[in-house]
Amino acid sequence: MNNCRYEVNDEHKGERVDKFLAAQLDGLTRSGIQKLITAGSVLVGGKPADKNYKLRSGDVVDVTIPDPEVLDVRPQDIPVDIVYEDDSLLVVNKPKGMVVHPAAGNPDGTLVNALLYHCDGRLSSINGVIRPGIVHRIDKQTSGLLMVAKTDKAHNCLAQQIKEHSFTREYQAILTGRLKEKSGTINAPIGRSKYDRKKMCVTQLNSKEAVTHYEVLEEFGQYSLVKFRLETGRTHQIRVHSAYIGHPVLGDDVYGKPFKGLEGQCLHAKKIGFVHPETEEYMEFDSELPQYFTAVLNRLRKG
Repeated sequence: MNNCRYEVNDEHKGERVDKFLAAQLDGLTRSGIQKLITAGSVLVGGKPADKNYKLRSGDVVDVTIPDPEVLDVRPQDIPVDIVYEDDSLLVVNKPKGMVVHPAAGNPDGTLVNALLYHCDGRLSSINGVIRPGIVHRIDKQTSGLLMVAKTDKAHNCLAQQIKEHSFTREYQAILTGRLKEKSGTINAPIGRSKYDRKKMCVTQLNSKEAVTHYEVLEEFGQYSLVKFRLETGRTHQIRVHSAYIGHPVLGDDVYGKPFKGLEGQCLHAKKIGFVHPETEEYMEFDSELPQYFTAVLNRLRKG
């Protein structure tokens, strides 16, 4: 257990307590601090703080930071395709069919289990015991590049780049049908469906901004190979936006319909780029389309 105390001066008068603490405490995000506030671990003047509380000059803020939870997710010796690795981070090429982190129905055999073994447990702790090192995710049936943080500093830096939309994420997918506009932007907010809590949808209700840029690369029959660049990173964003414009991702049995011989959607995270947290150099990684994807392409090209 770690206890910290801060006295507020005129410079921070009127500032929200969570924003103030995010600037004071290394390794804790604003959302992490809000969780501490909800748990009653942040006191102002000896009383539990409200997350919307605005500081006054002379306030004394006490924070109790609990010890990190011991990981209860076991390392597993599962082969994993490491594209790049250093002391701060890894870039991993996730295969189709692999879940990123343990959850109900998938307690092990995940990318996290594999990474815990590969990294000997040296992964960032910010996302807790279930998602160590995971800065962003891709779906089980989506293949491609993922960035993983080894340190909390790297995690915070990379998460901030995603938040500021300065992180490069490019995907390729096969869509059903031919798009009328061969390039463009889909700007439509995404939130959870009120009819099915497991699905996302375009909605104005309890939603977040979602922006997807696209470009048609090739057309064959009633199918299109499309490149996507994400400006935001909402859950199922490409799948939801593609269905929204009437061209669901091929094989997507949640937002479209199954495709014979293909399990799940034909969607690949092909490229990622970011500024390295330590060197401050821009790094970019590109991956080949996997075998399952090229097999479907060849099948469609032959008609």
